[in-house]
Amino acid sequence: AFCTSSLTGWILGSMFVRRGATLARVQSDFLSSVSHELRTPITSIKVFVETLRDDRVTDPEERKKCLAIMYQEMDRLEGLVKKLMDLSRIESGQQAFTKDAVSITDVVTEALGALEAAKLGDPVEVMTDMEDGLKTTGDKSALVQAVGNLLINAYKYTPERNKVIGIVARARGDKQIEIAVSDNGPGIAPDEQRHIFEHFQRGSAAVKNMQPGSGLGLAIVRAVAKAHRGKVKLVTAPGQGATFHFTMPAPSAQA
Repeated sequence: AFCTSSLTGWILGSMFVRRGATLARVQSDFLSSVSHELRTPITSIKVFVETLRDDRVTDPEERKKCLAIMYQEMDRLEGLVKKLMDLSRIESGQQAFTKDAVSITDVVTEALGALEAAKLGDPVEVMTDMEDGLKTTGDKSALVQAVGNLLINAYKYTPERNKVIGIVARARGDKQIEIAVSDNGPGIAPDEQRHIFEHFQRGSAAVKNMQPGSGLGLAIVRAVAKAHRGKVKLVTAPGQGATFHFTMPAPSAQA
């Protein structure tokens, strides 16, 4: 398991390599990003703890509401730490991936289940178009996590009253399998596209709409794709939605 210092060192090192920035600047960026993500839930929990400790809430139902919000914020903190740990293990090579025959249909089905379990709120229309019999070789749980992250990301960037997500799975020749996840959101600005897969990066639309998120989901997608000798690519234009193409070798190519 990674200790806090190892985790910090990994993130600083990876950011340093990608951005070519000075160590001081990287440390500043990292601390700023982490503190920003942690500040809101920690502050919320502290306020409610103080409120309950000082008996400012006497109504049993109101106390239950306070405890429910505290649990939600703690869950958010736990999720952030888990994502950091997952990403650190994958990018540092410490994560052991299985090499099993994996059905792409099963991956997409389970990822859709994860989207449903997230209970994000507004209803969404999901349109699927999958070739039958597609398979790859790899770690099923990791692939489900990656595709699930793409689906949740697409959900967050779609209009509140007209959420439409498309999923296409197909073979690209006899060497590649592709899963494409698209949305009908505002798209991603050109100046944000080159950093979208970096740690703690979030689109301006999500920040503007105060969408919850850690900015680590797409970084995990890229790390999982790389670990499976694949890649992820973004195709987008302002006002025209976004499509993420997740490709990996077909079994014949892997052999």
